[in-house]
Amino acid sequence: MKKIATVKISKVIILIVAILFVCAIIKLSYVVLSDKVDGINLQEKSASITTFTKKLYASRGSIFDVNGEELATSVNSYTVIAYLDESRTTDENKPRHVVDKEATAQALSPLLQMSEEKILELLNRDAYQVELRPGGYEITEVLKHAIEKLDLPGIDFITNSKKRYYSNSTFASYIIGYAKKNEEGKLVGELGIEGYYNDILSGTDGYTTYLKYTSSNYKIPNTPEETVEAVDGSDIYLTIDRSIQLIAENAVKSFQDEYNTEWAIFTVMDANTGAIVASATSPNFNPNNMNTISSYMNPLVSYQYEPGSVMKIFSFASAIEEGLYDGNEVYKSGSIQVDSQTIISDVDKTWGEINFDTGFAYSSNVAATMLAFRLADSGDKNLLDYYDLLGFGKKTGIELANEVTGDVDVVYKSELANSAFGQGISVTPIQMLQALSTMTNDGNMIKPYIVDKIVDSNGDVTYEGMRTVVNNVFSSSTVEKMHELMHKVVYEGLNGTAWQPEGLSLMGKTGTAQIASPNGGYLTGEYDSIRSFGGIFPEDKPQYIVYAAARRFEGNSLRFADVTTKAIEEIGKYAKLTEDTTENDLSKIINIDNYLSKDINTVNALLENKKIKITNIGNGKYIINQYPLKNSTLLEGGKLFLVTNGLEIKMPDMTGWSLSEVKTYCGLIGLNFESNGYGYVVSQSISVDTVIDVNNMILNIELKEE
Repeated sequence: MKKIATVKISKVIILIVAILFVCAIIKLSYVVLSDKVDGINLQEKSASITTFTKKLYASRGSIFDVNGEELATSVNSYTVIAYLDESRTTDENKPRHVVDKEATAQALSPLLQMSEEKILELLNRDAYQVELRPGGYEITEVLKHAIEKLDLPGIDFITNSKKRYYSNSTFASYIIGYAKKNEEGKLVGELGIEGYYNDILSGTDGYTTYLKYTSSNYKIPNTPEETVEAVDGSDIYLTIDRSIQLIAENAVKSFQDEYNTEWAIFTVMDANTGAIVASATSPNFNPNNMNTISSYMNPLVSYQYEPGSVMKIFSFASAIEEGLYDGNEVYKSGSIQVDSQTIISDVDKTWGEINFDTGFAYSSNVAATMLAFRLADSGDKNLLDYYDLLGFGKKTGIELANEVTGDVDVVYKSELANSAFGQGISVTPIQMLQALSTMTNDGNMIKPYIVDKIVDSNGDVTYEGMRTVVNNVFSSSTVEKMHELMHKVVYEGLNGTAWQPEGLSLMGKTGTAQIASPNGGYLTGEYDSIRSFGGIFPEDKPQYIVYAAARRFEGNSLRFADVTTKAIEEIGKYAKLTEDTTENDLSKIINIDNYLSKDINTVNALLENKKIKITNIGNGKYIINQYPLKNSTLLEGGKLFLVTNGLEIKMPDMTGWSLSEVKTYCGLIGLNFESNGYGYVVSQSISVDTVIDVNNMILNIELKEE
């Protein structure tokens, strides 16, 4: 019988094993129950290692005009880089690094708006590659194509995140506003529609969360993930009509370039709905280049100033409404004593005894003062009550940020007198337009608006702008009488035919306001005034209200009328409101049709024998803009500008062009320019056939008399 072997385990070993087991249980329990081990939060550590969240960025919505023309959109931007390391080149016939640094710098200098020396400094660095900043940072697609055409060895591009692109440069810049990247690289609107509707344009970012390998961001197979899709921003369609806006821009540019105005505004509103169809300002800025912005205040809603005699429309209308006006009543013009220290005077003290209707046509301050006092003494409502009904002293609520209220506070009798002809109170251009709407809507005041509709990422219309009546201010009979008086200003006023546009009936009121001095009183310089005009056309069936104003306009009232009425004529032609009254030989007049969306070659062939000069803009196939506009006319030898959908725009030979033709061309492509002299172009700073980069180039032209 065999003996069974036994193994004796030392009690000491058993005790040690038991102790180790108990320690392991304690440690495990500590790890399970404790938030931290050795000062490390295990849950946070685990999550940071195994969970990855990727942000899904929403695309920012675009901004369009009322006809669907793109005004603002998000596009790729690029950074120009230069490869310097010779090891990149494996075939001498196909170099992949910068071989000739001097030639490369010379070729890139005009395109990047950098000196050759600065580019050479970058190209001579001891590095594998360099970025050609600042000129080569965040360049446009157009400039990228232009550089690619140079076929320079070693020059390449990095695609950046999306940037905001404004295809028309300074066009309606304070209305559209701008958006720029924040610290996270996300586009954020800060002015105009971009700022006011930033949330709607931005959309909502989404995200994807999943488990990943600890050494990379790749998802671990067969593990769950959570995804919330991004919702792209909505598109916003403005009430702005691009063609009318271009006319307004040209008018304001004339105010600035020809008459050196400190600031100017030209705004056009639909007389029946309150839709703002154009609003141009000077100064303006190029939202593609934030270095061009000098003020963050939109003149349409943020400038408040003394309006001058355009306010007589409302002081006279208020007296008529209260039954205190007889147009045939005669009064003594010249001056009137208001109190012991104040005398109100007319601009001309030689008119003598005239009736009140003539007083309006002549813009008599004495007549306006007398009516204001009658309202204060006998009317159920005084003049300030009517100003309140007309919206002065409060915001209109238009969809633009930084709107101010103006100031119509009046205490003394002299202040009441001044307010009747637009001195001593302050208003904004948008308030003037809103108040003028009473003259085209049977006395109802219509709220101005600038957004036609908002369309979400699914194509659904989520908002539509529409006519909104604020309140009723005047009766139809009062409005009818005011139409008669405003007609007299244009056709029987002191400026003769200056305010009479060709082929179009117009009624309105002029204004010349003094500029308040910071030291009290008013400035007395030759041009220390604000010229303005509130007009309505055509008379029989008003379609548009126009309000133009210019501070320190260095010209007389006739010159101000000339610029304004020419713009009104062009708007009338575009909207088919004019009658052709030209006395020119009809055989020499060429009617301009609508060429939008048509093949550029077909249109050029069609117009080949029309004896007009055609300037094609861009290397595209189809026409996206034109000037003059449809329904306009040109005389033989006139210029027709046709803008195509091509991105490459080459500089034309401008020799012999007039200043207005240069302004039209530059306005169409958004190119800033400076001029010297008068007459016709004899030299230009940008060479013929150079590819134009509107963001980084400024055209300088020299003009001389023919």
